[in-house]
Order: sequence, then C-alpha cells, then structure tokens
Amino acid sequence: MSEVPLGAFLSGGLDSSAVVALMAEFGKVKTFSMGFEEEGFNELGHARLVAKRYATEHHEFVVRPHAAEVLPALVEHYGEPYADSSALATYCLARETRAHVTVALNGDGSDELFAGYPRYRLVSLSESLDWLPVPRGLWNGLRRLGRSRLPARAERLLRSLAGFPEEGYARGVSCFAPEEQGALYSPEMKERLGVSPYEVLYARYRECDAPDFLGRTLYVDTMTYLPDDLLVKIDIATMAHGLEARSPFLDHPLVEFAARLPSRPQLHGRIGKHVLRRAAKDLLPLQILRRSKQGFGVPISRWLRTELNGMLRDVLLSPQAAARLFFRAEQVRGLVAEHETGHRDHGARLWSLLMLELWCRRFLDARPS
Repeated sequence: MSEVPLGAFLSGGLDSSAVVALMAEFGKVKTFSMGFEEEGFNELGHARLVAKRYATEHHEFVVRPHAAEVLPALVEHYGEPYADSSALATYCLARETRAHVTVALNGDGSDELFAGYPRYRLVSLSESLDWLPVPRGLWNGLRRLGRSRLPARAERLLRSLAGFPEEGYARGVSCFAPEEQGALYSPEMKERLGVSPYEVLYARYRECDAPDFLGRTLYVDTMTYLPDDLLVKIDIATMAHGLEARSPFLDHPLVEFAARLPSRPQLHGRIGKHVLRRAAKDLLPLQILRRSKQGFGVPISRWLRTELNGMLRDVLLSPQAAARLFFRAEQVRGLVAEHETGHRDHGARLWSLLMLELWCRRFLDARPS
C-alpha cells in the first residue's frame, strides 16, 4: 500500500516478473527496465513479454559505456570500496525511474531463498564429488599452467571444485583466489593483513545446522551476499535519487517459509527455483518460466577493453596508484595486459581494483596527512 506513485523494476527474469504479475491484480503498474547494446546482457525482450501480458506502463532505458561518467558519484554515494559493477546500471535505472515514481518494487532475495543462482548447481555437484580427489588436483594443475584461455565460467567451475566444499564455494564467488592475492599484494600489504577474507563465509557455515551443504550455502548467502552486497547496492543507488526500493520476497513470513523448505528439490534439472516456478506457472509466459537465471550483469569486461580502457590505464597504472604500496605494480600491469589482449578475462578483478583506487582518491587523498 502506498500513497505515492508506485512502480517496479522489471528485468524479464522470474523474480521481478512474478512481482509485477501480482502487482497487476491491484491496478495499473508502471514498469522500468534497463538493457545494454551487448546482446548477451540485454533482457529487454523478455521484460516486454511481461509488460505486454499485464498491460503495464512500460519504460525502457539502455546503458552505454559513457554511463561510467557517474563513477565519481557512485564512489561518493557508496562511501566504501564497493566493487559490484551492476551498481552502475542500478544507479542509472534508479535515476530514470525516479522521474516517474517514488517507490519501486524489485525481486531481490528470491535467488537466495529458492536456490536460483547457477552456482548452486556447482555446490550440489561439489558435495557429490567430495570423495573424488581428481577435480582438486585438476584445478591446481591448470593454475600452474596459467589456465591459458580458460573461459570464465569454466574457471569458476574448477575453482568451486578445489579444496573442501566451503573453500571451493568461497573460491567460486571470489574475484581473487588466495594464491592470486598473494602474488598481487605488496610485502607491506601482506604484513598488514592477518585475516583470510574467506573466514567471513566460514563463520556463517559453522553457525548453520542445515542438513546438507546446499542448504548451508543458501543460509550463508542470505546472511552475507544478500545484505552486504545486493541490498546495499539497491538501497544506496535508489536513495541517491530519492527513490525508495522495496523487496517483497524479503517479507519475513516468506523468508521463514523458504528456510523450512528442503534445499535439493529446489534444483530441478538445469534450472533452480523449482518451487517458485510452480507457484508462478499460471502467472507468467512459458518463455519466462523456463528461462535460466541471467543476472543483472554489466558488460564490464568488454568496456574495459574498449571505451573504458583509457580510464582504466590512467587510474590503475598511474604513479599515484603505485605509490600506495597496496599491490605489486608489475602484477597490476600484467592483469591489464592480459585483459586487453583477451588472453584472460580479468573484468571483475580490474573493476575491483579500479573502484578501490577511485575510493582512495576521494576519501584518503582528500584527508589531511
């Protein structure tokens, strides 16, 4: 219920589409979708299917590389080294949406509650192969060989099968594996850092009593990735424009219901969220119900090789960045060179380093010595 204009973010995925379908039972809905020129990242066609079915007042926007002009504003609003590249698109979507409504509903939380991320299939596989030592050695062998042109998804798969299950999952969701951090950090940085970042996840695993590893992983993501990344992203991006975001899937009775569901039946074949798909089967077109999870990604890897490459070099390879003594300058140059040539996809890693350096310039360099 709201006394102000109300809308919804509509990606064309199952979660936001279900929200829009239920909203339409109460009247005309204003929907807002963000797309990209790069086809692999563009979901506008699927969003139109839902908008047409429910006759929404639909608005579309396309994000192009020049949107990176808002990076100083992102750094300012987030106030910390926040490196989820989809914040760029969320910020732009919120800005456009605010021109029409003051409250927007979204589908956040569904993937953590109902096992929607593709990586959960790897979690289930990792648990099944826990007795098999071959994948562990395979990852280490490929790492020593430099992994050549190993696709990013294949690399994440091998990361997730390395080490014990909790370590494998931590590797799979990390930009930098521990050995990569070790090669990147300067001696001064290594001396100052004493705690493994994976311990944040391990502590959550230890406190969960779910009967299987997938169930424990859903709990871990609900307690870490959701509140520390996704909700931070949308809350700050929307409030920067005076737009209020609401997440119906996080209504606490629904969260409590989902937590009581067995985790494995949620994975039905290659597609997760089986229970949610069954619940929405009469609400949505088959094209939406049968879609695999795509995620609100940004083609940052391509942009960092093309339109944003000059900015990347100017920032990360600058004397100002090297003087911080956080990282080995030759390692940073190597990451940039490998990414530029297409030898490896370092998009997420370079974006993390870029946002860290921009944050340093805004919040550290501006302080009195």
